[in-house]
Amino acid sequence: MLAEYSTRKRREEAWRMMAEGKNEEAKEMRHRNSTMKMNYTPHWDTIDWAEVDDSRDLVKIVLSRVIEKLCVEWIQEPAVFVGVEEEVQWIQRELMRARLKYSYVPEQLMDVVYDFEDVIDDLTLRSAAKQRKIGNWERCLLIIRIHKKLELILELIKSKIPALPCLPIRRPLSANHDNYFEESVWSDIFLIHDRSVTNTIVSPVEQKVSALLAQEAIHPYTKKKVMRVLDKLRSLNGFLKGLESVELNDGGMVWMEELAHVCLSAVIAIEDFINRTEQLTKRSWMGPSKGFLSAFGKFKSQDKLAVEMEKIYAKIQNLSIHRPTEVNPQGQSRNPKSILGSTARIPRQPTTQELDLASFGDDVHAMIARLLTDDERFRVIPIMGMQGIGKTTLANLIFNHKAVVDHFPSAVWRSQGCRFKLRNKEELMESDLSQLGDVWSYHDEMQRLEAFLINNRSLIVLDNSHLLYDMLKVLPDTLNGSRMILTTCETRLPPNLKMKSDPHPLRLRTDEESWALFTHAFKFSIPPELLKLKDEIAKRCGGLPLLIVKLAEALSHKDATIEEWSTALQQFHHDQQQLWPNALDKIHKDLSLYMRRCLFYFTLFPQDFDIPARRLITLWVAEDLVQPEGENETPEDVAERCLNLLIAQGMVQVTKKKLNGNVKMVQLPDALRQYWSSKAQQATFLGVHTNTRSELSLGTSRIRRLVDHLDKEDISFDHIHGDYNTTSTSLTPYYEDVLSFLSFDTRKESKPGEDVGNFLHQSISSGGFLVLLVLDLENVFRPKLPEAIGKLTRLRYLGLRSTFLEVLPSSISKLQNVQTLDMKHTSINTLPDSIWKLQQLRHLYLSESYRSKLMLRHGTTFPTILQTLCGLFVDEETLVRDGLDRLISIRKLGLTMSSKQQAMSLQLQAVVDWVLKLNQLRSLRLKSIDENNQPWDLELKPLVSLVNLSYIYLLGRLRNPSIMSQFPYSLIDLTLSGSGLVEDPMQSLDELPNLRSLKLLAKSYLGKNMLCSLGGFPQLRVLNLWKLEQLEDWNVEKGALQALRDVEIRFCRSLKILPAELLHRTLLKIEVIPAW
Repeated sequence: MLAEYSTRKRREEAWRMMAEGKNEEAKEMRHRNSTMKMNYTPHWDTIDWAEVDDSRDLVKIVLSRVIEKLCVEWIQEPAVFVGVEEEVQWIQRELMRARLKYSYVPEQLMDVVYDFEDVIDDLTLRSAAKQRKIGNWERCLLIIRIHKKLELILELIKSKIPALPCLPIRRPLSANHDNYFEESVWSDIFLIHDRSVTNTIVSPVEQKVSALLAQEAIHPYTKKKVMRVLDKLRSLNGFLKGLESVELNDGGMVWMEELAHVCLSAVIAIEDFINRTEQLTKRSWMGPSKGFLSAFGKFKSQDKLAVEMEKIYAKIQNLSIHRPTEVNPQGQSRNPKSILGSTARIPRQPTTQELDLASFGDDVHAMIARLLTDDERFRVIPIMGMQGIGKTTLANLIFNHKAVVDHFPSAVWRSQGCRFKLRNKEELMESDLSQLGDVWSYHDEMQRLEAFLINNRSLIVLDNSHLLYDMLKVLPDTLNGSRMILTTCETRLPPNLKMKSDPHPLRLRTDEESWALFTHAFKFSIPPELLKLKDEIAKRCGGLPLLIVKLAEALSHKDATIEEWSTALQQFHHDQQQLWPNALDKIHKDLSLYMRRCLFYFTLFPQDFDIPARRLITLWVAEDLVQPEGENETPEDVAERCLNLLIAQGMVQVTKKKLNGNVKMVQLPDALRQYWSSKAQQATFLGVHTNTRSELSLGTSRIRRLVDHLDKEDISFDHIHGDYNTTSTSLTPYYEDVLSFLSFDTRKESKPGEDVGNFLHQSISSGGFLVLLVLDLENVFRPKLPEAIGKLTRLRYLGLRSTFLEVLPSSISKLQNVQTLDMKHTSINTLPDSIWKLQQLRHLYLSESYRSKLMLRHGTTFPTILQTLCGLFVDEETLVRDGLDRLISIRKLGLTMSSKQQAMSLQLQAVVDWVLKLNQLRSLRLKSIDENNQPWDLELKPLVSLVNLSYIYLLGRLRNPSIMSQFPYSLIDLTLSGSGLVEDPMQSLDELPNLRSLKLLAKSYLGKNMLCSLGGFPQLRVLNLWKLEQLEDWNVEKGALQALRDVEIRFCRSLKILPAELLHRTLLKIEVIPAW
């Protein structure tokens, strides 16, 4: 300890000398420190052989990279090495020998290697940067200067290598050495999805290190410490990828969570350093005294970063030495050998119940759209999902659908037990071949099927994946438009099917669909007094059709009373986990580690809480649980795909959908939530009182993710709600390591806001929450945010939606790392110009109803990465041209424009010109209103060039109605209000191939007639006609609007008759609200 302290003091003295400009003295001191370290020779008993063994991969990685850099530089700049060839070659030989023969103490060897790498990097940067700007004479002088410096440094390095302490020779270990064990156990990597935990844990560190190295004047010592951390993580890449193919036990999940936490610490430390350096650089321009203080501050910051990296490296080293080597005995591997048909099937119960079309309507429509395409090539459409999710039910609905019967002259259904159902045009033939015994010939039957199907456009349904290969032999590639539907529990397809398949993952049912299926399966009318249990019934089943039908059957045998049904529901709730064995097995077998961490986050929300998808996605991004890989990919894109994948696999239930079919609310089914909550606790995801491996000392009583559920049993309840006699120091141990704080205190009046405000003030004042990434107070009524919130400089997500907060603390501008600031549905109507100091801001949600304005000045520096700007009020004072129009990375834009009429036209023109610059725009919401809050002119230009635009909401009189035929084909959702159109908009809009939702609201159309033609609106699902007071005649041609699922007509006083074509459609829901 004394030697360590002495070394630290000498290093600090060297930093001070460099800050004072005494570079030679500082250099001599650092050389002296290095020499003292090299002269130390380890004794056998002092060597940590576990650490030495663990460092093998790290040494190989770094040595290989440095040798490669040297070779490249030798080829590109040979003149620099003239005169020192022998020294360079000698160093190269020694490094290559060290790579092949592991004989030096790794720590000392790595110091030398990093020094040499820094020389090469400096050489590359200097020669590349300066030679572009100078002539031949200056270039020669530059090479001479570089050459002299190189001679000195090479001599120093050459003197260090012989002084490196060598490892004592030890006997070779047996073949059971850990390194070989890893190669044998984890070499066969099976990843269901392209992304692995490596992408989400190591990649963020790599990105931050790249950003750091792009900074100027990073001292070699600091760079060395940072690179050691990164290289150590890279040395674990192979092991981490291997973990994807095994099922970790609880200790393994703890290890995984600790590694993720350490990596996040590294990311945050580097972020802090970069931000601090940028601030100091700005101060250096304020005068000589400020410049000196700035330089000294930079050196201190580098020293602080080096110390932090040293601590982080030690933690990674400890984790690497104690990496998990055991898997859960319940499941040795997540790499099933067979791709299809490996899961035992639950015997089906014969049923005479007619199938419920309403609950599977969306799936039926999607499947039929795939089946009835004009593509003549043979296609396979697998219906994928866990057992009990309704695969056979959906296949049966499709097989008997009239459109399918008309399209396919021949069809065959083959299910378990070799049961065949053959259909030839209108004639239905059935045979159960399993009853024929020895008389039946499998070969003969295959030949009969081939003759039956080969020459006709056919539909084949395989309700058993074991039969797939035999049927593919019967049906070679044909060009007659034949299709095959395959039901399977697996999520992967054989290679020969990937190019000819279009999978349909079957999700869990929404609450609405669950209730529809329950009432269908119940078969009796439900007494009105029991309808109050509707929500609980839908929630208890978790959207799994098998459970819904079981519950309906169980309740049908109970007395129709609140008491009987409530008792039955309670018992059903306790028994649920036994009914989800396949879902839990799928988690063990298939789910990648990074997606498990995403599932952990669901457990932070209260039970039966409908989680907004946008909220969950933003929280995942804020905590780096997902990472982009491509240049044009955002973390939000990856998070959305991750959520969709969990939904498709039946892990997550969509409880509510938007009208256009997009996901709105999600939650974990009850049984999975119970299971996953225990796993999150065991894996220290929450960080509270965990049982961990003693030798790792990973467990901690500190909290990592703090959630206020108003539960008096929680350790933090008294701290937050004031019944605990707290002092500043008493809170420190609990909240130093908190990464996220979410409050679900949705009580009314002032108590929740006061409680959370006092708690934040006390915690921050005591040194807590300083590493906080997420502060989510959504729906907490008027939280009293303290000025001390400005100390949360690592905060990335500040959620204040629906808090009705009236004012922000002035220190909000200090939150330099905030990515999302959500103030929708607050009472804040003016934001200061200082809000743009948040240069990492990506999403800004303002309160549209309170006309939130931004105070802007000429020369304001905007965050160039801003993607979302919603709820902004634009008047004549708002700086749009040469102001907001510099934000060109916007993907989601929502503006309300209102001002005096003359100024209004100028602002509208500036906004329209700005919109046309936004090539990445996906969502556009524009409202133009006058001083009386009535629709005002909205003069748009054609938007067809915005090829990513999928959502448009326009309120205002369209001065250029021709734009109705100039919307982009990517459009999915369109809402018009107050547009004042006099020509039928259907004739222009019906050519949009992807439009799913069309809402024509008050005064959007002033005409009397409306026609929907055959062939138009191929994807339209939702149509709303509200307050079209002049509309008298709405005609729909026969066969038109085939995809339409939901029609809502409100207050169309002149429309007396609905189109006859829509009145008898099975899947169509029509709601009419008459005018007063």
